[in-house]
Amino acid sequence: MKINIRKAIPDDYDAVCAIYEEIDTYHRKHLPNIFQKPDGPARELEYYTALLNDEHVGFYLAEVEGKIIGFGHVVLINSREFPILVPRVYALVDAIAIKDAYQHHGIGKMLMDEMETWAIGSGAASVELNVYEFNQNAISFYEGLGYQTYSCKMSKGL
Repeated sequence: MKINIRKAIPDDYDAVCAIYEEIDTYHRKHLPNIFQKPDGPARELEYYTALLNDEHVGFYLAEVEGKIIGFGHVVLINSREFPILVPRVYALVDAIAIKDAYQHHGIGKMLMDEMETWAIGSGAASVELNVYEFNQNAISFYEGLGYQTYSCKMSKGL
């Protein structure tokens, strides 16, 4: 299987939304108190277009035989100005998703490599990401790429 990684373009919107819907369904299943199905598309066209037009965002697609089977986007962030924080620029992987049928073929690693290359070229000192605790497959994937947990977000329902 020949995999092509490329930058996303406006015409990719429908295919990207279909993949968002797949990953959103997975999140709604595990955290229905946080995630709900939107009335419209998985992501609004304006949101997608804004990502593509933002120079601080790298948005990449994975294709097989011209069919979009995954995507990832990363955002360049300046740390907050706060006396105890070291000023830094880092990249945040905001989303990565591969269609179920194409997982475990190295496509996620290819997308992460592309986003890390973009981050380096954009002046980021590190790459960070968030992952929900229920998503053990993703956690194992990220750990396999060398990512380590350095923070834990906790919640208590009221």
